[in-house]
Amino acid sequence: MNMAPAKPLLKPAPVKICGLKTDVDVAAALDGGAAFLGFMIFGPSPRNVGPDAAGALAAPARGRAGVVAVTVDADDALIDHIMTGLAPDWLQLHGHETPERAAELKRRTGAGIIRALRVGTVEDIAAARAFDGVADRMLYDARPPEGSVLPGGNGARFDWTLTDAIPRDRDWFLAGGLTPDNAAEAIARTGAPLLDVSSGVERAPGYKDAKLIRAFLDAVRGAAPQTVQ
Repeated sequence: MNMAPAKPLLKPAPVKICGLKTDVDVAAALDGGAAFLGFMIFGPSPRNVGPDAAGALAAPARGRAGVVAVTVDADDALIDHIMTGLAPDWLQLHGHETPERAAELKRRTGAGIIRALRVGTVEDIAAARAFDGVADRMLYDARPPEGSVLPGGNGARFDWTLTDAIPRDRDWFLAGGLTPDNAAEAIARTGAPLLDVSSGVERAPGYKDAKLIRAFLDAVRGAAPQTVQ
């Protein structure tokens, strides 16, 4: 009996595809080899999904990629709902959460903590020191444009030379204004071990494009030899 050759497994790409909303988006991220899948739990975002819907979307990712719940100043009730509905491997804190709040959430949930910081100056990079021993990974994103209600996913890019102040032994994500066209440049300039992309792989806010997802992952895979754990 003739059998079709097995599809070769892709080397994982050190990337979080964030703001996933559909089964098609999830499949594109997984098939492309993304190491992390991010689900936005934040009402004002065009990428928002509820914890239960996110849990259903994340089912194919279990054991294949890290599942990340992206939150913005979430209260305990919402955090508890996220843990029961989505059961993420990671909580991304993208609001004004203090180191004390991050430590409390780490104890409360047992999830890994990704602390996102908005970067405009080198002082913003230095603010990460307050999360030493609390956050498992930091994420550096651009400051949102004036008047934006979204803390991230705005397609804005910050001055990458500021990342020179990040200790080279840290594990961190670069975010903000990344696209398939500049992903390799971003890695070469910053040495970022991980990239986070949302709007850069969309055809419209909240609507991912499978071809852009694959192009981004291929660009990163070609530029980054790192192994993601």
